[in-house]
Amino acid sequence: MSLAAHYKPLELKFKIPVLTSRGAMEYKNGFLVFVTDGNSTGVGECSFIEGLSRDNLDNLESVLGEVCSNINSWESFNETIFLSHPSICFAVETALLDLQSGGAKMLFDNQFSRGEKGIPINGLIWMGDVNFMIEQLNHKMAEGFRCLKLKVGAVDFEDECLILEGIRSEFDASEIELRLDANGAFTRDDVFKKMKKLSKFQIHSIEQPIKPNQWELMRAIVDENIIDIALDEELIGITVESQKEALLDFVNPKYIILKPSLIGGLKRSEDWMRLAGKYNIEWWATSALESNIGLNAIAQWVYNQTDDVVQGLGTGSLYLNNISSPLVVNNGYLHYDKNLKWDAI
Repeated sequence: MSLAAHYKPLELKFKIPVLTSRGAMEYKNGFLVFVTDGNSTGVGECSFIEGLSRDNLDNLESVLGEVCSNINSWESFNETIFLSHPSICFAVETALLDLQSGGAKMLFDNQFSRGEKGIPINGLIWMGDVNFMIEQLNHKMAEGFRCLKLKVGAVDFEDECLILEGIRSEFDASEIELRLDANGAFTRDDVFKKMKKLSKFQIHSIEQPIKPNQWELMRAIVDENIIDIALDEELIGITVESQKEALLDFVNPKYIILKPSLIGGLKRSEDWMRLAGKYNIEWWATSALESNIGLNAIAQWVYNQTDDVVQGLGTGSLYLNNISSPLVVNNGYLHYDKNLKWDAI
């Protein structure tokens, strides 16, 4: 079967500029990749985050063009592309899975994609001033979320603690699970002090408290056992299995966070799962600001792996111009509503 492929740019605009420890974002750029066999067309998303992704963004579009031109030889060179552009691997892998379903965007036939069951997800609280974060919290609580993920590290630390204190004054850990994501904002000088203060608020876990590639310090943080650690950015730059295993063995975190578009796709995320299982390390997946195209692929795949772990798949509502889809969030669960249709792309 001979295939053809092409791509087109995708610019997503945030409803409100989002603040992370790496700065503010107003737009999210990417590409959609289309693969056709002459009868059906599958679509995947090439999603990257400037300053976080491993992708070489200087030549990404030209490499994407070459990949599309040589799509029939994809299996012979996808490992080479993975080393420089993992987001392209995610896009092509998911486009081919979609093509297998006749372009119906049912990459995996399971209870989620059939609209029978939802996936529990966390409510994401973005960094900002106290009033903005409290407004988000109230909104997420009203929507029925019972697991909240708060971005920390870009605004005043004492203000962040006040917000956490306010949550815990109303809800204990049996009612609301609190996950934190520092995006590497803490330093060698302040990480232990800050984590000890945060631990007073019954924190489930904290993602990437320090910047990656500080294995000795991260191991010391894990050994201190103040708050359970989840590795996130730490995984993005590692491509060799022996290095992956060395990281998990040495640091021994409680959790790892899988972002398929940043670590080379679904199959490569499963490689991380397999190694994590060897060391009794738990995992969950998060979307990395993809549109509903990428989010749909990750959600259907996640449901095939587990149906009860709270996932980080709540970013679909962030954009003014997201692609309309059957993905809906209700009472803290992501659902695929078969009564809704996909926008033409």
